[in-house]
Amino acid sequence: MTLTRTQVVELLERHGLRPSRALGQNFVADPNTIRRIVRLAGIGPGSHVVEIGPGVGSLTTELAATGAEVVAVELDRHLLPVLAQTVEPLGVRVVHADARTADWDDLLADAPRWALVANLPYNVATTIVLDLLDRVPSITEMLVMVQREVGERLAAPVGTPAWGIPSVKLSLWARAEVVARVPSTVFVPQPRVESVLVRIVRLDRPAVDVDPEPLMALVRTAFGQRRKMLRRSLAGVVTPEQFAAAGIDPSERPERLTVAQWGALTTVIGRSRR
Repeated sequence: MTLTRTQVVELLERHGLRPSRALGQNFVADPNTIRRIVRLAGIGPGSHVVEIGPGVGSLTTELAATGAEVVAVELDRHLLPVLAQTVEPLGVRVVHADARTADWDDLLADAPRWALVANLPYNVATTIVLDLLDRVPSITEMLVMVQREVGERLAAPVGTPAWGIPSVKLSLWARAEVVARVPSTVFVPQPRVESVLVRIVRLDRPAVDVDPEPLMALVRTAFGQRRKMLRRSLAGVVTPEQFAAAGIDPSERPERLTVAQWGALTTVIGRSRR
């Protein structure tokens, strides 16, 4: 049974709690939205689901109702008594941890494949998504609710203004698409921004066969001056000969390069240093 707005507010008042702005807390309080999230996630019996930032358990209860095994990771210790009341009786394993530093190998040891379904805290959403793609291969798909601008950057196509550092890094590991918009009115408290649901599916293998660290260092350097042509933003880093060897036009701007082209340029630079 999903929690209504009235129930969410009552739970918070009963435990003497207020959503923390510092932790980016905006709790979903609309049963229709919750049901839509679970439906879009395709969760059911036999699924293994991890949720980050369950809050008072609005989404968690619906995930558990599908028959899935659910692990809920919550940083705010003040919410643990609420979750003990709302979701632990449903068989949900609640873990008090910071998703950015958690031992994911231990947390997800029960199954080889997991789905992340979560209303992520606004202030750390990009960091969490990209870090999990980097470090936790057992999470093979995600359906995450994030601020609209964040979601559009994660799922941006190459050549668009939103294509940038997060888009390139995500594209190394996965493909993403915005699948729904979510109005601010479904949250407690109501944020000033619109949210979106982003579906992220991990690729069977990385998009390019290169070390991601030098690739992303190159990307960060270029996008640090994204209005400039590559020959200027990467001056002193990439030579004209290296651009030519990688098949890259140095008069292009960084948002015009695909992840494959960034990989080719990284490979050429790496070879020249051997």
